[in-house]
Amino acid sequence: MTAGIGTALVTGASSGIGAVYARRLARRGHDLILVARDRLRLEAAAEQIAAEYGVAVEVLVADLAATDGLEAVAARIEADPALSLLVNAAGLGPAGPALAIPPQGYDTMLALNVGALQRLTLTAAQVFAGRGRGTIINLASVVALIPERMNAPYVAGKAFVLELTRALAAELAGSGVRFQAVLPGLTRTEIFDRAGGSLDHFPAQMVMEAGDMVDAALAGLDAGELVTIPSLPDAADWAAYDAARARLAPNLSHDRPAARYLAPTPA
Repeated sequence: MTAGIGTALVTGASSGIGAVYARRLARRGHDLILVARDRLRLEAAAEQIAAEYGVAVEVLVADLAATDGLEAVAARIEADPALSLLVNAAGLGPAGPALAIPPQGYDTMLALNVGALQRLTLTAAQVFAGRGRGTIINLASVVALIPERMNAPYVAGKAFVLELTRALAAELAGSGVRFQAVLPGLTRTEIFDRAGGSLDHFPAQMVMEAGDMVDAALAGLDAGELVTIPSLPDAADWAAYDAARARLAPNLSHDRPAARYLAPTPA
């Protein structure tokens, strides 16, 4: 176990990706604060992890889609001087196409996937910047890069996570705060069952096990990646994508419309 690496707070830690992160970080020597709504599952996980890895594990039961739960976790981040790592893994998935449910049916999903993640990310970023150290890992999704293939509000939320992470990394460059946006593809977790779907509809070669996904994401973190796509074979493909975006920058703001939008001068 590595001494002195601090405490990691993991949201969504009772199942799926969050639960795997908790175990992997404990194996690296982090003490843990596990956040989720399900007390029984959290306590069982905490007991098992503490016994197996010899780290201190605290359970913090909170519904991050509710104001009181979110504020309790934010307050914990502000108050803990040992906290060095935040993993925002909590999230909800959609049930079908965007118009399959009423508009208000997305309120809880967006409160958790966007609102809570932003609140905890900004809180941790402010705290970590004040200390000159700390790491924030945000779980986004590859659908942020292929919006035409997924439920629109879910895609928009994951694109928000990606760009929030990138923008904060730029704003806090040199502060000692590290950021990582992780973009999983299809990953075997309970999120599909909870949304009433099934991974059985997808080819097996498209579905990654949660343990493999988290191991790849942590390897990306160790390599200093800001954006990690665990299934992407060639990092040069992401670099080319990002370079194409950067080439737009000089022409994204001018004092006049582009010539192609101007009406031709009458003869």
